[in-house]
Amino acid sequence: MIARGVTIRGLEVFEALAATGSVAEAAEATGLSQPAVSQQIRNLETALNRDLLDHGKRPMRLTPAGRAYLSHTSSVLSQLRLAHSELSVMDLSHLDKLSMGIIDDFDNELTPRLVTKLAEAMSQCQFRLITSPSHEILRDLQDHVLHLGVAASSGEAISGITEYPLACDPFILITPSEFADDTAPRLAKLRELPMLRYERGQLIARQIDAHMKQINITFPNRFEIGSNPTLISMVSRGLGWAVTTPLSYFCVARAHTKVTAHPLPFTPFSRNISLFANNDWADTVPRDVAQTVRNLVQQKMILPAIDRFPWLDGKFRVLSD
Repeated sequence: MIARGVTIRGLEVFEALAATGSVAEAAEATGLSQPAVSQQIRNLETALNRDLLDHGKRPMRLTPAGRAYLSHTSSVLSQLRLAHSELSVMDLSHLDKLSMGIIDDFDNELTPRLVTKLAEAMSQCQFRLITSPSHEILRDLQDHVLHLGVAASSGEAISGITEYPLACDPFILITPSEFADDTAPRLAKLRELPMLRYERGQLIARQIDAHMKQINITFPNRFEIGSNPTLISMVSRGLGWAVTTPLSYFCVARAHTKVTAHPLPFTPFSRNISLFANNDWADTVPRDVAQTVRNLVQQKMILPAIDRFPWLDGKFRVLSD
């Protein structure tokens, strides 16, 4: 039985406070006043008869009980949000044609689920789906070959295209399992094996190269790989290490027993994954599709990733529109 006094609003406030440690920021995130946020968390702690946060510290920090409760809270809220999304199903029945591109990172787990949901919402629609690298999807959108596209954001506005943020996908280090333990190898250790790079024409390669140049770190350029599954499989065979992201890593499940993920041993950075739509589309369609993708990413990618690698918590996350 759920304790009397535990409410959905209270759980949302607790989740926001756990993420920020600030009553002011939690109030902004939940749309409540600061006194209302404080009251909600007091009510929740009273109902549970546990202190979930250390109120004497600034920013506030989770107590051991709070950390344990947060994992369940996030799961419950995610399920409720997903249920709400599915109840307010996308109304795409008016569409007669839809062409969409999705980056390869989604292809293993998310794309089939997304296509299923789209098919249920588009009863009389001719649907075309391609999987491509981000730079090709963005090019096809500009050329009006595609109507919608899920791709990594370059961070720059694109003429005639509207961007709907989906997820923050932080860069991580992956190494052969026998190469390092659970802690991130130091830079000197990495020089024992070659760096496996994405092919330079890809947006992810340019983002990695730009960051490493900015922090003045260089490695010999021996391998450039155009396929993400191939790159991660090469790491699993002990041929080198790579900088990638959780979305890219988790879509190649067959390599996980031989590949270990770590936080970066240098200044962290991330990329944003977004839904892009031509401006001649009605705003409601891409917004509905974007929210459906966010829910799928949260349930099928982010929560399992954080469960396996807790250090991704707060870094690998969905983004609001």
